Amino acid sequence: MYSNVQLLIDGQWCDAAAGQSLPVINPATGETIGRVAKADRADLDRALEAADRGFRTWRKVGAFDRYKMMRKAAELFRERAERVATLMTMEQGKPLAEAKAEVLAGADIIDWFAEEGRRAYGRVVPARAQGVYQLVLREPVGPVAAFTPWNFPINQVVRKLSAAVATGCSIIVKAPEETPASPAELIRCFVDAGVPAGVVGLVYGIPAEISEYLIPHPVIRKITFTGSTAVGKQLAALAGLHMKRSTMELGGHAPVIVFDDVDADAVARTMAGSKFRNAGQVCVSPTRFLVQEGVYKQFVERFVEHTKSIRVGNGLEKGVSMGPLANPRRPVAMDSHIEDARKAGANIRTGGQRIGSQGNFFEPTVITELDRSARSMNEEPFGPLAVINPFSTFDEAVAEANRLPFGLASYAFTRSAKTAQAIAAEIEAGMVTINHLGLALPEVPFGGIKDSGYGSEGGSEAIEPYLNIKFVSQAGL
Repeated sequence: MYSNVQLLIDGQWCDAAAGQSLPVINPATGETIGRVAKADRADLDRALEAADRGFRTWRKVGAFDRYKMMRKAAELFRERAERVATLMTMEQGKPLAEAKAEVLAGADIIDWFAEEGRRAYGRVVPARAQGVYQLVLREPVGPVAAFTPWNFPINQVVRKLSAAVATGCSIIVKAPEETPASPAELIRCFVDAGVPAGVVGLVYGIPAEISEYLIPHPVIRKITFTGSTAVGKQLAALAGLHMKRSTMELGGHAPVIVFDDVDADAVARTMAGSKFRNAGQVCVSPTRFLVQEGVYKQFVERFVEHTKSIRVGNGLEKGVSMGPLANPRRPVAMDSHIEDARKAGANIRTGGQRIGSQGNFFEPTVITELDRSARSMNEEPFGPLAVINPFSTFDEAVAEANRLPFGLASYAFTRSAKTAQAIAAEIEAGMVTINHLGLALPEVPFGGIKDSGYGSEGGSEAIEPYLNIKFVSQAGL
């Protein structure tokens, strides 16, 4: 059922002008399952011309009519959820249930942004003189260039796409070449819902070539990127050179602080499920577990027990709870982290090995007593690796949680209201969730601080970067 994936330019699905394409590999089998069109500069020029025309059309469409088209796109996406989820599992590897949940959550995100776009109000500022009207207007910023990663092929596209369309912008999406089919099906729903030609474009190709051409181009007025901190800094610098507004959702290294007044069994069960979701390939994945000494031993035992119960396999098979890593680079990176941890004297409680010789499978891994100098304590492994270390005092835990330059997500568990308030105040992160998993809903902010980027891709804050503020002061003659 996996077909070759085309570009979308000016409302038409098409191959690249030069006929070039790239293979798409199933990470569970290593087999080529299809090909994706590889855009060159001629394709990008056509996409830019279309986005410019599309913006001039779309900005004049009323918010309520934009809302209706988006709601239709969301319903189409729900109707097609089973097929899209299957495509995602084939190209990305995550279990089918996780893929379907991502698709359905994507439909909810479209709905939410559709509603929010209807409420992008301006305001009247009381004037100092009679006969003067002072208006604050919100207008779409213009064509957007969006760059998205392979770990959540729908989630990362749909937030950017929905915010742009809801506010009257056009958008060119540079979706991931490794997982191209599922975002293409998302965008197909917008096309089928009646969004005019040129409002939404879709391209694939060499990431550096596309970003270096789109970002400086005068048609593009806003950049939005999700990916690594290193690449994000380069793109943000390029956008800054051309005075382009940008939203950067970059890497993290999320701490989890577990105080000794909690039910260690329950927290271990919850966080093991969260850690190994999508094989740990999640920007907000909990990685550095800091557990207070009073429950440390019990927490480790239960966490390891839950980790060992995870069934790894092809995401299309029943009962599989963790699929392969998304590409051959990831097992190599995991091997490197594990070897470094061994040299640092860490205790490998479970896992630490590749699984089989076919596909990109790796054991869910738990490491304890890892020195702060080790790579995994400083670089996000972006895989199925949890590091658990003990702590004694509140100040010690906060110091470790804030030690790194990242500040995306953080987690804490305590029965003390005083401790919870102190954690919320002291942790340096864009998102803090205490005593539950409360991140990434459409209506709440999603973004980081420090080296984890800036701007939000959720909540009412998410549409602001897609809008210009215009002040109009008018007096009668």
